[in-house]
Amino acid sequence: MLEPIISVRDLVADYEVREGNLRVVDHVSLDIPRGRVTGLIGESGCGKTSFIEALFDLMPRNGYIRGGQVLFDGREDILKMTPEERRRLRWEKIAMVFQAAQNSLNPVMRIKEQMVDAIQAHRRTPERQALERVYETLELVHLLPEQITKSYPHELSGGMKQRVIIAMSLLLEPEMLFLDEPTTALDLITQAYLMETLMEIHERLGVTMMVVTHDIANVARLADRLMIMYAGKIVEIGEIEEVFYSPKHPYTAGLINATPSIVGDLSQKKPIPGVPPSLLHPPPGCRFAPRCAYAQESCSEAEPPLEKIGPDRQVACHRWKEVMG
Repeated sequence: MLEPIISVRDLVADYEVREGNLRVVDHVSLDIPRGRVTGLIGESGCGKTSFIEALFDLMPRNGYIRGGQVLFDGREDILKMTPEERRRLRWEKIAMVFQAAQNSLNPVMRIKEQMVDAIQAHRRTPERQALERVYETLELVHLLPEQITKSYPHELSGGMKQRVIIAMSLLLEPEMLFLDEPTTALDLITQAYLMETLMEIHERLGVTMMVVTHDIANVARLADRLMIMYAGKIVEIGEIEEVFYSPKHPYTAGLINATPSIVGDLSQKKPIPGVPPSLLHPPPGCRFAPRCAYAQESCSEAEPPLEKIGPDRQVACHRWKEVMG
Protein backbone atom coordinates (compact mmCIF):
# COMPACT_ATOMS: atom_id res chain seq x y z
CA MET A 1 0.00 0.00 0.00
CA LEU A 2 1.19 3.50 -0.83
CA GLU A 3 1.72 5.77 2.19
CA PRO A 4 -0.71 8.70 1.96
CA ILE A 5 0.45 12.23 2.68
CA ILE A 6 -3.17 13.44 2.63
CA SER A 7 -6.24 11.33 3.35
CA VAL A 8 -9.65 12.75 2.49
CA ARG A 9 -12.65 11.16 4.19
CA ASP A 10 -16.26 11.84 3.15
CA LEU A 11 -15.61 15.47 2.20
CA VAL A 12 -18.73 17.47 1.35
CA ALA A 13 -18.74 21.10 0.18
CA ASP A 14 -21.49 23.38 -1.16
CA TYR A 15 -22.01 26.77 -2.71
CA GLU A 16 -25.11 28.62 -1.61
CA VAL A 17 -26.45 30.41 -4.68
CA ARG A 18 -29.69 32.20 -5.48
CA GLU A 19 -31.20 29.11 -7.09
CA GLY A 20 -30.40 26.82 -4.15
CA ASN A 21 -27.64 24.58 -2.84
CA LEU A 22 -24.87 23.71 -5.30
CA ARG A 23 -23.01 20.60 -4.12
CA VAL A 24 -19.59 20.79 -5.76
CA VAL A 25 -17.80 18.16 -3.65
CA ASP A 26 -20.09 15.24 -2.90
CA HIS A 27 -18.84 12.74 -0.28
CA VAL A 28 -15.33 12.41 -1.72
CA SER A 29 -12.91 9.96 -0.08
CA LEU A 30 -9.41 9.36 -1.42
CA ASP A 31 -5.72 9.14 -0.52
CA ILE A 32 -2.94 11.19 -2.10
CA PRO A 33 0.23 9.02 -1.95
CA ARG A 34 3.48 10.48 -0.72
CA GLY A 35 6.25 10.99 -3.26
CA ARG A 36 4.03 10.52 -6.31
CA VAL A 37 2.58 12.84 -8.96
CA THR A 38 -1.20 12.54 -9.08
CA GLY A 39 -3.33 14.07 -11.82
CA LEU A 40 -6.90 15.16 -11.10
CA ILE A 41 -8.80 15.52 -14.36
CA GLY A 42 -12.33 16.18 -15.55
CA GLU A 43 -14.37 18.58 -17.63
CA SER A 44 -14.58 22.24 -16.68
CA GLY A 45 -17.11 22.75 -13.90
CA CYS A 46 -16.84 19.23 -12.48
CA GLY A 47 -15.58 20.48 -9.09
CA LYS A 48 -11.80 20.06 -9.35
CA THR A 49 -10.82 23.52 -8.12
CA SER A 50 -13.56 23.51 -5.48
CA PHE A 51 -12.20 20.21 -4.18
CA ILE A 52 -8.71 21.70 -3.74
CA GLU A 53 -10.13 24.82 -2.08
CA ALA A 54 -12.22 22.69 0.27
CA LEU A 55 -9.15 20.71 1.37
CA PHE A 56 -7.80 23.84 3.07
CA ASP A 57 -11.04 25.69 3.83
CA LEU A 58 -10.25 28.30 1.18
CA MET A 59 -13.65 28.39 -0.49
CA PRO A 60 -15.26 31.71 -1.50
CA ARG A 61 -17.59 33.53 0.85
CA ASN A 62 -20.64 31.57 -0.35
CA GLY A 63 -18.82 28.23 -0.03
CA TYR A 64 -19.34 25.92 2.93
CA ILE A 65 -17.76 22.67 4.06
CA ARG A 66 -20.61 20.50 5.29
CA GLY A 67 -18.57 17.59 6.61
CA GLY A 68 -15.59 15.30 6.29
CA GLN A 69 -11.94 15.09 7.30
CA VAL A 70 -8.68 16.05 5.59
CA LEU A 71 -5.85 14.31 7.40
CA PHE A 72 -2.25 15.44 6.82
CA ASP A 73 0.34 12.75 7.57
CA GLY A 74 -2.49 10.65 9.00
CA ARG A 75 -2.70 12.78 12.14
CA GLU A 76 -3.76 16.39 11.80
CA ASP A 77 -7.22 17.25 10.50
CA ILE A 78 -6.64 20.37 8.41
CA LEU A 79 -10.28 21.40 8.70
CA LYS A 80 -10.04 21.55 12.50
CA MET A 81 -6.92 23.72 12.56
CA THR A 82 -7.01 27.37 13.54
CA PRO A 83 -6.59 29.90 10.71
CA GLU A 84 -3.00 30.56 11.86
CA GLU A 85 -2.17 26.83 11.92
CA ARG A 86 -3.54 26.44 8.40
CA ARG A 87 -1.57 29.49 7.23
CA ARG A 88 1.64 27.93 8.50
CA LEU A 89 0.81 24.57 6.97
CA ARG A 90 -0.01 26.07 3.58
CA TRP A 91 3.46 27.44 2.99
CA GLU A 92 5.76 25.32 5.12
CA LYS A 93 4.25 21.86 4.49
CA ILE A 94 1.86 22.26 1.56
CA ALA A 95 2.13 24.83 -1.21
CA MET A 96 -0.45 25.72 -3.84
CA VAL A 97 -0.28 27.29 -7.27
CA PHE A 98 -3.82 28.34 -8.13
CA GLN A 99 -5.30 28.86 -11.58
CA ALA A 100 -4.00 32.06 -13.23
CA ALA A 101 -1.66 32.42 -10.24
CA GLN A 102 0.70 34.68 -12.20
CA ASN A 103 -1.93 37.42 -11.83
CA SER A 104 -1.35 37.36 -8.06
CA LEU A 105 2.09 38.98 -8.39
CA ASN A 106 2.14 42.55 -7.08
CA PRO A 107 2.57 44.79 -10.15
CA VAL A 108 4.42 47.55 -8.26
CA MET A 109 7.00 45.35 -6.51
CA ARG A 110 10.08 43.74 -7.98
CA ILE A 111 10.19 39.93 -7.95
CA LYS A 112 13.04 39.99 -5.42
CA GLU A 113 10.99 41.90 -2.84
CA GLN A 114 7.96 39.64 -3.25
CA MET A 115 9.93 36.43 -2.87
CA VAL A 116 11.96 37.64 0.10
CA ASP A 117 8.75 38.84 1.78
CA ALA A 118 7.20 35.39 1.29
CA ILE A 119 10.07 33.80 3.23
CA GLN A 120 10.23 36.39 5.99
CA ALA A 121 6.45 36.24 6.54
CA HIS A 122 6.93 32.68 7.80
CA ARG A 123 10.49 32.54 9.13
CA ARG A 124 12.93 34.90 10.81
CA THR A 125 15.44 34.70 8.01
CA PRO A 126 18.09 37.39 7.35
CA GLU A 127 17.59 39.06 3.98
CA ARG A 128 20.89 37.80 2.59
CA GLN A 129 20.04 34.21 3.45
CA ALA A 130 16.51 34.64 2.09
CA LEU A 131 17.89 36.01 -1.17
CA GLU A 132 20.17 32.98 -1.51
CA ARG A 133 17.10 30.77 -1.26
CA VAL A 134 15.33 32.93 -3.86
CA TYR A 135 18.22 32.42 -6.27
CA GLU A 136 18.17 28.63 -5.66
CA THR A 137 14.48 28.27 -6.47
CA LEU A 138 14.63 30.51 -9.55
CA GLU A 139 17.49 28.42 -10.92
CA LEU A 140 15.41 25.32 -10.22
CA VAL A 141 12.75 26.55 -12.65
CA HIS A 142 15.35 27.60 -15.25
CA LEU A 143 15.18 31.35 -14.75
CA LEU A 144 18.17 33.72 -14.48
CA PRO A 145 18.07 35.05 -10.90
CA GLU A 146 20.10 38.21 -11.59
CA GLN A 147 17.65 39.27 -14.29
CA ILE A 148 14.39 38.05 -12.76
CA THR A 149 14.84 39.46 -9.24
CA LYS A 150 15.30 42.98 -10.64
CA SER A 151 12.20 42.73 -12.84
CA TYR A 152 8.63 43.84 -12.31
CA PRO A 153 5.89 41.33 -13.25
CA HIS A 154 4.89 43.24 -16.41
CA GLU A 155 8.42 42.77 -17.74
CA LEU A 156 8.04 38.98 -17.78
CA SER A 157 6.19 36.70 -20.19
CA GLY A 158 3.27 34.56 -19.03
CA GLY A 159 5.43 31.45 -18.87
CA MET A 160 8.13 33.25 -16.89
CA LYS A 161 5.60 34.59 -14.39
CA GLN A 162 4.15 31.10 -13.95
CA ARG A 163 7.63 29.73 -13.22
CA VAL A 164 8.24 32.57 -10.73
CA ILE A 165 5.06 31.52 -8.88
CA ILE A 166 6.20 27.89 -8.86
CA ALA A 167 9.60 29.01 -7.51
CA MET A 168 7.81 30.99 -4.78
CA SER A 169 5.79 27.92 -3.83
CA LEU A 170 9.04 26.00 -3.27
CA LEU A 171 10.76 28.64 -1.13
CA LEU A 172 10.00 26.96 2.21
CA GLU A 173 10.68 23.44 0.91
CA PRO A 174 7.12 22.05 1.25
CA GLU A 175 6.38 18.35 1.27
CA MET A 176 3.53 18.70 -1.21
CA LEU A 177 2.70 20.97 -4.13
CA PHE A 178 -0.79 21.49 -5.61
CA LEU A 179 -0.98 22.97 -9.11
CA ASP A 180 -4.37 24.04 -10.46
CA GLU A 181 -4.39 24.35 -14.28
CA PRO A 182 -0.70 25.36 -14.37
CA THR A 183 -0.63 25.65 -18.18
CA THR A 184 -3.72 27.83 -18.64
CA ALA A 185 -3.25 30.71 -21.13
CA LEU A 186 0.19 29.46 -22.20
CA ASP A 187 1.12 28.49 -25.76
CA LEU A 188 1.81 24.82 -26.57
CA ILE A 189 5.60 25.13 -26.53
CA THR A 190 5.58 26.92 -23.18
CA GLN A 191 3.15 24.34 -21.79
CA ALA A 192 5.49 21.50 -22.75
CA TYR A 193 8.50 23.29 -21.27
CA LEU A 194 6.65 23.98 -18.02
CA MET A 195 5.61 20.33 -17.64
CA GLU A 196 9.21 19.22 -18.23
CA THR A 197 10.35 21.70 -15.56
CA LEU A 198 7.83 20.29 -13.08
CA MET A 199 9.05 16.78 -13.85
CA GLU A 200 12.63 17.84 -13.12
CA ILE A 201 11.55 19.43 -9.83
CA HIS A 202 9.76 16.25 -8.77
CA GLU A 203 12.72 14.05 -9.65
CA ARG A 204 15.23 16.33 -7.97
CA LEU A 205 13.31 17.19 -4.78
CA GLY A 206 10.99 14.20 -4.46
CA VAL A 207 8.12 16.56 -3.65
CA THR A 208 4.61 15.10 -3.80
CA MET A 209 2.49 16.80 -6.46
CA MET A 210 -1.16 16.97 -7.48
CA VAL A 211 -1.83 18.52 -10.89
CA VAL A 212 -5.42 19.63 -11.46
CA THR A 213 -6.36 20.02 -15.11
CA HIS A 214 -8.84 19.23 -17.87
CA ASP A 215 -5.94 18.63 -20.30
CA ILE A 216 -5.24 14.89 -20.39
CA ALA A 217 -2.34 15.24 -22.83
CA ASN A 218 -0.39 17.55 -20.52
CA VAL A 219 -0.96 15.60 -17.33
CA ALA A 220 0.15 12.40 -19.08
CA ARG A 221 3.66 13.84 -19.39
CA LEU A 222 4.01 14.33 -15.68
CA ALA A 223 1.64 12.23 -13.56
CA ASP A 224 2.10 8.59 -12.67
CA ARG A 225 -1.39 8.26 -11.17
CA LEU A 226 -4.79 9.63 -12.17
CA MET A 227 -8.03 10.54 -10.42
CA ILE A 228 -11.07 11.26 -12.59
CA MET A 229 -13.78 13.63 -11.33
CA TYR A 230 -17.30 14.03 -12.67
CA ALA A 231 -20.11 16.18 -11.29
CA GLY A 232 -18.56 16.55 -7.84
CA LYS A 233 -17.58 12.89 -7.43
CA ILE A 234 -14.47 10.81 -8.00
CA VAL A 235 -15.34 8.09 -10.53
CA GLU A 236 -11.99 6.38 -11.18
CA ILE A 237 -8.51 6.15 -9.63
CA GLY A 238 -5.51 4.23 -10.92
CA GLU A 239 -1.96 4.15 -12.25
CA ILE A 240 -1.73 6.30 -15.36
CA GLU A 241 -0.89 3.48 -17.79
CA GLU A 242 -3.76 1.35 -16.50
CA VAL A 243 -6.23 4.22 -16.77
CA PHE A 244 -5.07 5.29 -20.24
CA TYR A 245 -4.87 1.86 -21.82
CA SER A 246 -7.68 0.18 -19.93
CA PRO A 247 -10.20 2.73 -18.59
CA LYS A 248 -12.96 1.17 -16.51
CA HIS A 249 -15.39 4.08 -16.26
CA PRO A 250 -17.29 5.13 -19.41
CA TYR A 251 -16.54 8.78 -18.62
CA THR A 252 -12.80 8.11 -18.47
CA ALA A 253 -12.95 6.23 -21.77
CA GLY A 254 -14.90 9.12 -23.28
CA LEU A 255 -12.34 11.71 -22.17
CA ILE A 256 -9.49 9.68 -23.66
CA ASN A 257 -11.33 9.00 -26.92
CA ALA A 258 -12.13 12.71 -27.29
CA THR A 259 -8.53 13.90 -26.83
CA PRO A 260 -7.08 15.12 -30.17
CA SER A 261 -3.61 14.14 -31.34
CA ILE A 262 -1.27 15.79 -33.83
CA VAL A 263 -0.23 12.36 -35.15
CA GLY A 264 -3.46 10.34 -34.86
CA ASP A 265 -6.55 10.16 -37.05
CA LEU A 266 -8.84 12.98 -35.93
CA SER A 267 -11.82 11.33 -37.62
CA GLN A 268 -11.66 8.60 -34.95
CA LYS A 269 -12.03 11.11 -32.12
CA LYS A 270 -15.54 11.52 -30.74
CA PRO A 271 -16.81 14.01 -28.15
CA ILE A 272 -18.80 12.74 -25.20
CA PRO A 273 -22.49 13.18 -26.09
CA GLY A 274 -24.68 15.44 -24.00
CA VAL A 275 -23.65 17.93 -21.32
CA PRO A 276 -22.64 17.59 -17.65
CA PRO A 277 -25.58 17.61 -15.23
CA SER A 278 -26.61 20.57 -13.12
CA LEU A 279 -25.13 20.29 -9.64
CA LEU A 280 -28.25 22.02 -8.35
CA HIS A 281 -30.41 19.11 -9.49
CA PRO A 282 -28.20 16.11 -10.29
CA PRO A 283 -29.85 13.05 -11.82
CA PRO A 284 -30.63 10.06 -9.59
CA GLY A 285 -28.30 7.08 -9.49
CA CYS A 286 -25.13 7.37 -11.55
CA ARG A 287 -24.65 10.99 -12.62
CA PHE A 288 -23.06 9.95 -15.89
CA ALA A 289 -25.93 7.64 -16.86
CA PRO A 290 -27.76 10.20 -19.10
CA ARG A 291 -24.62 10.43 -21.29
CA CYS A 292 -23.46 6.82 -21.04
CA ALA A 293 -23.64 4.26 -23.85
CA TYR A 294 -23.49 1.43 -21.30
CA ALA A 295 -26.28 2.70 -19.05
CA GLN A 296 -29.22 0.50 -18.10
CA GLU A 297 -32.31 1.27 -16.10
CA SER A 298 -30.61 0.15 -12.88
CA CYS A 299 -27.88 2.78 -13.39
CA SER A 300 -30.46 5.52 -12.79
CA GLU A 301 -31.81 3.84 -9.68
CA ALA A 302 -28.72 3.30 -7.51
CA GLU A 303 -25.57 5.36 -7.19
CA PRO A 304 -22.46 3.22 -7.79
CA PRO A 305 -19.93 3.25 -4.93
CA LEU A 306 -16.24 3.88 -5.56
CA GLU A 307 -15.09 0.27 -5.22
CA LYS A 308 -11.64 -1.28 -5.24
CA ILE A 309 -10.99 -3.49 -8.28
CA GLY A 310 -7.20 -3.80 -8.01
CA PRO A 311 -4.19 -3.00 -5.78
CA ASP A 312 -4.40 0.72 -6.65
CA ARG A 313 -7.49 0.80 -8.84
CA GLN A 314 -10.94 2.09 -7.94
CA VAL A 315 -14.01 2.76 -10.06
CA ALA A 316 -17.57 3.92 -9.48
CA CYS A 317 -19.56 2.14 -12.18
CA HIS A 318 -22.15 -0.65 -12.10
CA ARG A 319 -20.94 -1.97 -15.46
CA TRP A 320 -17.18 -1.38 -15.33
CA LYS A 321 -16.38 -4.93 -16.47
CA GLU A 322 -17.95 -4.18 -19.85
CA VAL A 323 -16.25 -0.84 -20.52
CA MET A 324 -13.70 -0.74 -23.34
CA GLY A 325 -11.34 2.20 -23.87
